Amino acid sequence: MISRKIMSACISASLFAIVLALINPNPFGEAITSVWDYIFSATLATPAYLLYSFPVILVYGVLTSVISDKLASVIGSKIHRYETALSCGFHMLFGLVLLPYSLGAALLFFITDRRLQATNHIGKPIDALKSLILPPALYVICMGVIYIQQLFI
Repeated sequence: MISRKIMSACISASLFAIVLALINPNPFGEAITSVWDYIFSATLATPAYLLYSFPVILVYGVLTSVISDKLASVIGSKIHRYETALSCGFHMLFGLVLLPYSLGAALLFFITDRRLQATNHIGKPIDALKSLILPPALYVICMGVIYIQQLFI
């Protein structure tokens, strides 16, 4: 279960950074005047968001997700239909730390974890180690795109 949670953290942290960069490409409020400026700002914001969100999602997200699933299984052991809803509720409760950012990250983590669980991808420890490559790879790709953009500007 921990391997699946680590895989979920890596995937959801990468998706969270991308989605947050698309929603808020320029957190400092500078004017975005063109589509290329928007793309450049979103590409530049993605590694910054990833740098701060990935460690938190990996440590806090995995820990609270395990707690949420255990609590939901204990409470929902008599009513199996509501175990997923209880788990989602506990994920949202733990995600209330930094509204709305952490709530979105918790929801994304929950959805990613359930998708991995639904595909019966049990997740061996080697799979968890392989998934740890995803956030640094996204960081390097974004920085490479920024470097290429700077060559042409």
